[in-house]
Amino acid sequence: MAVTQLTAEQAAAWIKDGQSVMLGGFIGSVVPESIIKALGRRFERDQSPSDLTLLFAAGQGDGAGRAADHLAIPGLVKRVIGGHWGLVPGLQRLALQNEIEAYNLPQGVISHLLRDTAAGKPGTLTTTGLGTYIDPRLEGGKINAITREDLVSLVELGGEEYLFYQRLTVDVAILRGTTADTDGNITMEDECLIAENLATAQAARNQGGQVIVQVKRIVPAGTLDPHAIKIPGIFVDAVVLCNDESEHMQTFATQFNPAFVGRATVREQHETAPMAVTSEPDAKTLIARRAAMLLAPDSVLNLGIGVPEYIAVVAGEQGLLDRLTLTVEPGAIGGLPASGLDFGASLHPQAIITQDQMFDFYDGGGIDQAFLGLAQCSAMGDINVSRFGDRLPGCGGFINISQHAKSVYFCGTFTAGGLEVEVRDGQLHICREGSQIKFVEQVEQITFSARRAVQTQQPVRYITERAVFRLEPQGLVLEEIAPGMDLERDILSKMSFMPIIDPDLCLMPADIFSPTFRLPGEQNRGPVNQDCEAS
Repeated sequence: MAVTQLTAEQAAAWIKDGQSVMLGGFIGSVVPESIIKALGRRFERDQSPSDLTLLFAAGQGDGAGRAADHLAIPGLVKRVIGGHWGLVPGLQRLALQNEIEAYNLPQGVISHLLRDTAAGKPGTLTTTGLGTYIDPRLEGGKINAITREDLVSLVELGGEEYLFYQRLTVDVAILRGTTADTDGNITMEDECLIAENLATAQAARNQGGQVIVQVKRIVPAGTLDPHAIKIPGIFVDAVVLCNDESEHMQTFATQFNPAFVGRATVREQHETAPMAVTSEPDAKTLIARRAAMLLAPDSVLNLGIGVPEYIAVVAGEQGLLDRLTLTVEPGAIGGLPASGLDFGASLHPQAIITQDQMFDFYDGGGIDQAFLGLAQCSAMGDINVSRFGDRLPGCGGFINISQHAKSVYFCGTFTAGGLEVEVRDGQLHICREGSQIKFVEQVEQITFSARRAVQTQQPVRYITERAVFRLEPQGLVLEEIAPGMDLERDILSKMSFMPIIDPDLCLMPADIFSPTFRLPGEQNRGPVNQDCEAS
């Protein structure tokens, strides 16, 4: 049966007051920008549709008004349920000012909720989120005071605790692909991700909802390879042909990069190799070097954004990348994860699977090593990366990844706000101390539960440019300090609590602070509980 073909404005007119609308995409990738933009314009013109519930796994945006922030208009939105809020400041503002009901749930849980909703299940049962702000004994994932409905409940099964997340209502799914045929079958050959498109389309369809897909070309029925179809036409109600390249970019940073979909030449692959790290390392490079010394060859990794991205650069310099498999939570396996507004894509991936499938792998303990950001750390080892006063980055995939990885390493500078360091003669010197203390008695919000990690015997380490800690049942244990650092002046006085000090406290490996840094032999790289190396 021929699929309905609409303009973006006609698609926006399909949406009714009070409906629940799922937005596809991951940050700036696979975003149906043309339709979302038209929906915002319609409300500004007609004050309709109003009181929508917006759903997204990873907040689609660029921090400057694109994607989901086109809908950040009082009256248009009543409720938002999302995984990552960092690049949608307009929606953040509405949530923090109590103008909308708002939830921040784990990105992987939302992707699974879509699949479970499609299957007619009452919701998703998982350990993901136990002990964090998602736990109903803490905040229940609610962002503000006007958000009262409980979407997460604590249950016991077989003597074990779980969290139960209620199914999602999806009245309209707004998605994106590359090519549609006239029967509505959708391929995604130019998209760097598949995300959760299929699960979303099925969830909407099986609830009697509508599925609208933005594409950049339409071809006759029967001309597409059935193996290439990511959203079958039986789940698609309408397609929107986007003729504006700026509204169908591969990511919000890149119009189209063939390397993101595995179509680069050998020469192009060489040209997109990781950039070199300076021989005079800054704090982030020092952290990445220490972390890289813990890389286990032949392991499967997830590298978070920020400081952990430097680990891939160091590993590339040292020729170790070929011995590692880097993954990104929305679905890319292998290759080199991109950064910035390209984040989510990978250069030269081996495979791209759906986001819900990737979180199946993650939640089952498939990640050997996760290297994630360190924004705020408590005396007990809890980590906060999701909320800081009136800043609401959200948890994204952090809770799924940090809770279920076989071992986890939190990487970040020791202080924040203007920190400057330099290395002279193998010694670390603080040129300018950061203005913000990151090691605090209690974090503002628990995104990673140290108590849960201790219960599951998960190895955890915290790596900074001047100190390395490990997690023990009693709390944070200081096990290494950088050469040139004074324990009291440079470390303890810059913490809001007194850590446990390992009686065998030693210096961080001297090679980290050398301009000719080289990773040690494979025998010195391994799990988090390896012996400390003294200089």
